[in-house]
Amino acid sequence: MSDELVTVIIPARDEERFIGRCLDAVRKQDYATLQIVVVDGGSTDGTVQVVRDQMAADDRIELVHNPQHSIPMSLNLGLAAARGRWLVRMDAHPTVEESYVRLAVDRLEQGLWGGVGGRKDGVGESAAGRAIAAALGSRFGVGNSMYHHGVTAQEVDHIPFGAYPAELVRDLGGWNEQLPVNEDYEFDYRVRQAGHRLLFDPALKIWWRSRQSIPDLFRQYRRYGRGKVDVALLHPDSMRPRHILPPALVAYLAGTALISWRHPRRLLLLNTPYLVGLAAASVQTARRLQTPAERAYVPLAFSAMHIGWGWGFWSALRSAAVKRLLHR
Repeated sequence: MSDELVTVIIPARDEERFIGRCLDAVRKQDYATLQIVVVDGGSTDGTVQVVRDQMAADDRIELVHNPQHSIPMSLNLGLAAARGRWLVRMDAHPTVEESYVRLAVDRLEQGLWGGVGGRKDGVGESAAGRAIAAALGSRFGVGNSMYHHGVTAQEVDHIPFGAYPAELVRDLGGWNEQLPVNEDYEFDYRVRQAGHRLLFDPALKIWWRSRQSIPDLFRQYRRYGRGKVDVALLHPDSMRPRHILPPALVAYLAGTALISWRHPRRLLLLNTPYLVGLAAASVQTARRLQTPAERAYVPLAFSAMHIGWGWGFWSALRSAAVKRLLHR
């Protein structure tokens, strides 16, 4: 085992309920040579106290304060404090398997990869939450986003909670602080543009607490869709088919509603292809669930993801267009 220092960066804000479990998982890594940097983004709950309690028990943990509430800024503050050769970007919500850091470092030491990430499986704590977790593991829900459902190691365009050579992250200028969301995808795009490859390896296991209600899921995906516009304006060629389909669906649904507002049967007929796909995917996904209540939430979860993402995309695109017109 390499004894080179690895820095784990964990941005956190108001994560009192989860930061303890996250730090427990990081402290239990079978790769012990760690610097664990928690960057608090101005928490108003007990997050900081939980971190300080853990610091008293483990001197590998350090606390950095970020008053700006920005995740990319927190990541860059963690980068500035990093002393390790390798960098692992983590969140306060998930937990990881004990071998996560060791396996990531093993892959990076091969010299073939600019970044390595694992499989992110949702965890539900309610009937809706378990349905949402199952929907997140479906191609119908997330398209070809491999880290949600992939079972074989392969090169990809984006990794979750990636591990990178610290020198590479610094050379690329860290994370873009102008992006409120999607900063990880944009960073991975720049990694690939710089000539480096990204590896998805399902042997690196991540358990991530998904949203626990359909409205929260809708708001989350609406935020994702809005954030994608910022990335698309910076890097138009970063768009993939899975990014285009939800806005196209929302435009189609709006168009059919407009031309069929006096004819509900026509509306139903025009939307049959999506409804059939939704029903088929819901039946297949619901097989993983235990209760009728959980299964009933599956189509709602899919719809919230698709429509929330598409709605957010169009909303942000409209705002960007208005802003450009006003600044002409």
